[in-house]
Amino acid sequence: MGDRSPALRLAILLPALLAWLAVVPAAADMTSYALVREDGSLLVRGRVVTLAGVYIPRDGRTCDAGFRPVRCGTRAALALERKLSGFVHCVETVVEGFGRLAAVCYVGRSRFDEGEDLGAFLIRQGLAVAAPDAPFEYVVQERIARANRRGLWGFQVDSVR
Repeated sequence: MGDRSPALRLAILLPALLAWLAVVPAAADMTSYALVREDGSLLVRGRVVTLAGVYIPRDGRTCDAGFRPVRCGTRAALALERKLSGFVHCVETVVEGFGRLAAVCYVGRSRFDEGEDLGAFLIRQGLAVAAPDAPFEYVVQERIARANRRGLWGFQVDSVR
C-alpha cells in the first residue's frame, strides 16, 4: 500500500473501519445478570451500579421471608429484588469513584420493548426520591407518589409485579 495515494488508502480502509464500528457494542450500555445489594444498588458484571437520578433513603434494614434464603435490605432493595427477573439493561450516565457507575437501568427490555425504568419504578412506588439532577419525569412521578401517599409518603405500596 506504500505506493497508493492517501485518498485511495482512505477509500479502502474507511468501509472496513465503519463495518468494525457497527459490530462493536457501545461501552456505555451493558446487558447482564444483576444482583441487588442491600443499599439498592446493583452488581452488574462485577461493577456496582447506582440508579442515576434516584436517591434511595436509608429506611432501616427490613427482611423478607418470601425469599429463600431470606433477603434483607432497604424496602427499595427488596422491591428491586422482586422486580428483577435476573437480567437488566443499563445505560451508563456517569462513572463515579471506586469503579461505581450511575446508570439508567431497565428490566424487560428487548428490541421491541423499551422495558421498565427501575429508577422510575422506585419513585412511583414512593421508595425513592428524585435526585437534584433527575430527569423531569422522575420529579413528576415523585410528586404523584407524594400526592397519593405512597411508600415514604404514606406506606401504601402497590404489588411490584
